[in-house]
Amino acid sequence: MDPDWYAGWREEAFDQLNAKNDRLQKDFRLGSWPRYDCDLKAEKLLFSDQGVVKVVSEIQIAGSTSAKADNWLWAWANSNLPGELLGDARRVRSFGEENGIDELAQAYVLDTNNDLEALGWELTGAMVRICGALGAYRSPRGEGGGLYLIFKTISWAS
Repeated sequence: MDPDWYAGWREEAFDQLNAKNDRLQKDFRLGSWPRYDCDLKAEKLLFSDQGVVKVVSEIQIAGSTSAKADNWLWAWANSNLPGELLGDARRVRSFGEENGIDELAQAYVLDTNNDLEALGWELTGAMVRICGALGAYRSPRGEGGGLYLIFKTISWAS
């Protein structure tokens, strides 16, 4: 059983994430670039137009959704991801353990509301709030899920 305050806190985190993402859309035109590249080795997400990088961001990985499994998997529990990109996800796990919040402390979260994308954004919102991130991005995955990334820094390419 989650603490009494958690449902409201999570809803606030989701609202804060939406406001942050709206701001990033205004300031950096996120969502309108024809191409993005995720460079996990460099820990960056790059947005470009006609082969020219326009926006550069440092990222951490929150987690991923899977339409096949109908769930969310926290990045810290995914052995296929590079450890350098999981520090913030591990902070979320610790926060969940310290506060008795199962969905933040367990590896998988089932989609009980039949809205996998909403689940991904809500849990990513919790991570953005806990870690003080600038916003988040969802990269679609082939089997109908998404990889959720948080922005640590973001700037125009020089």
